[in-house]
Amino acid sequence: MSPRTPVLAIGLTLALLATACGGAGEVEEGRTADLDVATGVTDDTVRIGTHQPLTGPAAPGYAQISAGAKAVFEYVNENGGVNGRRIEYLVEDDGYDPVRTIDVTRELVASDEIFAMLGGLGTPTHSKVVDYLNKEGVPDLFVSSGALMWNAPEKSPLTYGYQVDYTKEAKIQGEFIADEFPDEKIGFFYQNDDVGEDSRAGLERYLGDEIVEEQRYESGVTEIGPQIAALKKAGADVVVCACIPTYVALAIVESERIGYRPQFVVSSIGADTETLKGLLTEFTDGAGEDAVEELLDGLIATAYLPQVGMAEDPWIGLYRKIHEDHNKDGAFTNTTVYGMVQATLFAQVLKEAGRDLTRQSLLDALESREWAGPGLVPFAASKDDHGGFAGAMVTRFHAGGEPETLREPKVTDREGGAISGFELERPDPGETEFFDGG
Repeated sequence: MSPRTPVLAIGLTLALLATACGGAGEVEEGRTADLDVATGVTDDTVRIGTHQPLTGPAAPGYAQISAGAKAVFEYVNENGGVNGRRIEYLVEDDGYDPVRTIDVTRELVASDEIFAMLGGLGTPTHSKVVDYLNKEGVPDLFVSSGALMWNAPEKSPLTYGYQVDYTKEAKIQGEFIADEFPDEKIGFFYQNDDVGEDSRAGLERYLGDEIVEEQRYESGVTEIGPQIAALKKAGADVVVCACIPTYVALAIVESERIGYRPQFVVSSIGADTETLKGLLTEFTDGAGEDAVEELLDGLIATAYLPQVGMAEDPWIGLYRKIHEDHNKDGAFTNTTVYGMVQATLFAQVLKEAGRDLTRQSLLDALESREWAGPGLVPFAASKDDHGGFAGAMVTRFHAGGEPETLREPKVTDREGGAISGFELERPDPGETEFFDGG
């Protein structure tokens, strides 16, 4: 999109009064936003927006998130929309650059007048606009990041998480590693922001002295040779990688280059193997498919959504069809599915909110019940818990074969609570109301 200069009605915003009632997501006394409004809503449309890295270091893989969401919204619209309205989905490219995130978010809010933000991506990026969205009264749903800050209802009452947070995920990784690799030395390679900090907090609950080396990377700096060499020197047999896909691939290639073959355990944010295959092909100057598969063989990862390799899963069946009809020029990957699930969940909430739509009624609907659908673990969106998906499973990639589930999905908290099983009634698509024609 061409850049536009947003006109910010700051004076009018400051003059808005907080609503007196205590509904879901209600802005507390002293805040300025009025939620009893239907900004971005017409008789036949509802306009939402997002900021995504369509270019820049996070684009590989992550650019497919909005493509997947867009495909689902097109499917919803062609099947009658939601409560008689089509969903208009505006995607702005921020290049994973926080400065650009601020600019495009203001454009979406002040110029495009979106009803809600959906799935704004990135910890370093979205953290720069959370306060703005909450002060402007824009529902900030399903942030595409696992940082703990999205689950802070007292500070950011309009912001709700989506993916399993980094601490919960790392606890599940830590318990698995402690059980399955009890005598191994552990290394930790991480993105130098909340991704790394929050992940460390989870790992350390199960892995203490076993962590012999920690190395970080800065987003945009692709030279990571010294970090991988340090992990090798420390004798790390298992390397936990809290990294976006580009840096998972770089770590694998650099490790291979120096003859270092640890067991990589990768967080869900960087574990999309189809994306990794493309990156490994690029970073190895065109290695063949078999060679790339061998580089990934045995990769262990965590996941909380259905995977594209789950051929019998009914949601994957629906999403594959939607992809073929509405996104056939893109790749069908786990990251594509991430965006598809995000869009499905939003449409479910929109359906529940009813025809008489306001920002407040959307949040009331979100907090009205426990949501079930495509996800493999429970989803939290209540007055006191904006945490999103509450756990994960552990999988292993096999070259030329289907992924193996090493540990069934479990849930936990971000503190010292136990990791446990759960009961979840997961409906098929035909049992889930997320468009009028269903």
